[in-house]
Amino acid sequence: MNIVVLDGYTSNPGDIAWTELESIGPCRIYDSSAPEDVVKRCRNAEIVLTNKTVLNAATLESLPELRYIGVLATGYNVVDVPAAAGRGIIVTNVPAYSADSVAQTVFAHILNLTNNTAGHAASVAAGEWEKCEYFCYWKTPLIELRGLTLGILGLGGIGMAVAEIGRAFGMKIIVFTRTPEKAAGSGIECVDMAELFRRGDFLTLHCPLSPETAGIVSREHLALMKPGAFLINTARGGLVDEAALAAALNSGKLAGAGLDVLSTEPPSGDNPLLKAKNCHITPHIAWASKAARERLLSIAAANVRAFLNGAPINAVK
Repeated sequence: MNIVVLDGYTSNPGDIAWTELESIGPCRIYDSSAPEDVVKRCRNAEIVLTNKTVLNAATLESLPELRYIGVLATGYNVVDVPAAAGRGIIVTNVPAYSADSVAQTVFAHILNLTNNTAGHAASVAAGEWEKCEYFCYWKTPLIELRGLTLGILGLGGIGMAVAEIGRAFGMKIIVFTRTPEKAAGSGIECVDMAELFRRGDFLTLHCPLSPETAGIVSREHLALMKPGAFLINTARGGLVDEAALAAALNSGKLAGAGLDVLSTEPPSGDNPLLKAKNCHITPHIAWASKAARERLLSIAAANVRAFLNGAPINAVK
């Protein structure tokens, strides 16, 4: 049973052992794979794992021995799933491994925006405190979260984890979700889309990217938001009209944004958000705590074992 990992570096740059996967059978683990290398590297493999390396219909046709594709992520758009199904290839993903880490990153951005933590630390490092006439100073308004409204777009596992943290801070929680029954008895208020944008002091995105949600943070929806509100996006960059968001930030309509994802990653230098006012961008790391990556690799190995035992789990269609 030959196993190939096409791009292991992103999920495991060397700080986690591949022991669970290697215990299943012979493994060849590549840090990354260029498109022209995929067929050559996978030619004799029955099991292939990928994170971002694309496995399209043409590639699958060139791999007659392939029986299983494990995606080392929750999203599986890198695989042509219908083409795989047509060839009898099982495709699995790894759901729900990083909810706590992503929710933590949401509040890392919220707290940075409300306390200007990084900015104040930088000012102290630059010598401003030692030159200050008084025992303290603040360079931007400091905002208390208790009593403010946290709007959540999408109430899956991550959205619910964010809601729990928001409640711990004493925030009011409103959500737009296609599954309002998940909010029953939780103290979470379900609202329509327009009300979500209008009422939130913070709006955080936790829905999948689809034709229906692409660009949902549009110029029109941004116009509904409170002056001084904040936007957080740790989901997918394509949910946001980036030019419209940059304009809202630069005009002062929004007070700030915390983003872990952009429409193109890595971004091109002309992305308007890179220079937008009070826009703090992290390099798609919300999922990447060591604990979350350990869960990712463990679940991925469990997916392979289940497949080999004839009872696949986490299969996608």
